Amino acid sequence: MPKYLLLKHYRGAPAAVNDIPMEQWAPEEITAHVNYMRDFATRLVETGEFVGEQALAPEGTFVRYDGEGKPPITDGPFAETKDLIAGFMIIDVDCYERALELAGELSAAPGAGGKPIHEWLELRPLWGEPLVITE
Repeated sequence: MPKYLLLKHYRGAPAAVNDIPMEQWAPEEITAHVNYMRDFATRLVETGEFVGEQALAPEGTFVRYDGEGKPPITDGPFAETKDLIAGFMIIDVDCYERALELAGELSAAPGAGGKPIHEWLELRPLWGEPLVITE
């Protein structure tokens, strides 16, 4: 079965329909969103389609090898993933169409006012995985 990465973006994707930043949500709206994500993952565990997921902290640093000694560390001026990616989920599904279906469902997680976010998610096959299209 092919595996896909679902990426949740802070920015860089087209704006969501319910485009109110999470820092402006009420605590109960954040709880509802997190619960939706957990329930979604639990259902995928039950169907055998769940591989892993993780929300990402906003902190991050670029590091590179620069010869002997301490590696250089910088906080920019790059477009950094800490500014772009909020989290990810890896799924293991029968086909591309199923991955699209699940991405669409995950996009409906509730946001401000309890309304679905309708956020754009990036769907990417994992390297070396077969692309199975059933159409």
